[in-house]
Amino acid sequence: MKRALLVMLLLSATRVLAIDVSEGFEDPTLQARYRALIEQTRCLVCQNQTIADSNAGLAQDLRREIREMLAQGATDRQVIDFLVGRYGDFVLYRPPFKNTTWLLWASPVLFLVIGLGIFGVTLARRSKQSLQLDGD
Repeated sequence: MKRALLVMLLLSATRVLAIDVSEGFEDPTLQARYRALIEQTRCLVCQNQTIADSNAGLAQDLRREIREMLAQGATDRQVIDFLVGRYGDFVLYRPPFKNTTWLLWASPVLFLVIGLGIFGVTLARRSKQSLQLDGD
């Protein structure tokens, strides 16, 4: 009896710890659209997670808002436009390339060029020092 009660408590606790406990869509296409949208939306609290992965209150609200919009017949573009209009491009896990985000997209290349430049200068200095020591 105690073992059965313990098993029931453990099973019910997993639902409490689950991230998205609300009912999914019966239509598999609508469910797939919902999953895709929450996977490409950034949690504004956690910032390094999608709202699909986050358990923050705002992420839960955004998931509920997206679910309601899809249930009302909104297109993916309308949902994304609503989120960007409300929170800016930062809400997208992969922000679009435009004038305000070019530095974000170009920064990996810039860091690579800077790193290669520092590496080249260091090698040149070491080579020069090595030649000076060999010549003495």
